Amino acid sequence: MAELLLSRSIELRHLLALRAIAETGTFWQAAELLQASHSTVSDYVVALETLTGQRLVERSRGKRRVHLTAAGNLLVTHASAIEARLQAADADLRALVNGEIRAVRVGVYQSLAHRMLPRVMREFCAAWPRIELRVQEVLDDPQLVTGIERGELDVCFDVEPIPPGPFSTRALLRDPFILVCDANSALIGGKPTVTDLADVPMIAYLPSRTFEVVENYFAVAGVRPRIIYRSNDNATVQAMVAAGLGVAVMPRLAVRLDDPHLALVELTNPPPPRVIVAVSHRDRAGQPAVRALVDLATVVLNAALPGESRLNSASC
Repeated sequence: MAELLLSRSIELRHLLALRAIAETGTFWQAAELLQASHSTVSDYVVALETLTGQRLVERSRGKRRVHLTAAGNLLVTHASAIEARLQAADADLRALVNGEIRAVRVGVYQSLAHRMLPRVMREFCAAWPRIELRVQEVLDDPQLVTGIERGELDVCFDVEPIPPGPFSTRALLRDPFILVCDANSALIGGKPTVTDLADVPMIAYLPSRTFEVVENYFAVAGVRPRIIYRSNDNATVQAMVAAGLGVAVMPRLAVRLDDPHLALVELTNPPPPRVIVAVSHRDRAGQPAVRALVDLATVVLNAALPGESRLNSASC
């Protein structure tokens, strides 16, 4: 009965006020963020503490900054999930009012966009002329699944593992890691091990999930790579390698195939391949156009990396 009473009494605006305090660290700044008065924000927090029977905010005399208790942080986590679910519901309602889906909103990251998007967009738009494709490229992977959770994206293409959340995934492709060298490298013609790369200048990615895979690859072997330059721009990484400044360990899909100054060398015991997945919201109605887009992306990706890279999986 207590749980039922709590769920009926707490309002979203109360939860959002608590989250604003967590983000800003003060009642005053939280009020500015919410465009509300200080007393209103304070009243919301008091109401939440009364309903939950828990102290949610630690207040210190003489200090303007405050912080949330463990109970407060727990409640903020649920607040974000509730807001995201409502935004997803709003997106579905707007599509229902319009009578039909008129756009498919897609999230993608750089290397996948380069190899997949031109053909996918061309063929999808030819097959679905009444549907507008709205594609958003991001550098920060978490933005992709956040967009799905909030109903801002209909589908995104990302790399496993996908964080916990209301997500449905479809595995599309294994993207192997490969050594990229300049065309005159002495490493061409062999299958170097990670220890063979110990003293070789390396061009590497900035901190990211891809960087973590490569970094762990060296760490497990007890090798500290001699990194001379870092970039998350694939073209920059490859240009540095083509100039003979170093080598790079890159996902195969990220590498341009038409550069005569580059050579691709298979590694002995390479890092585990990336698994590329399509992600949608599990609680939103499946859209035929979205399924068609994912099917087309699967065909295009497997054409780019035929053979062992193929994965068979149910649709989102």
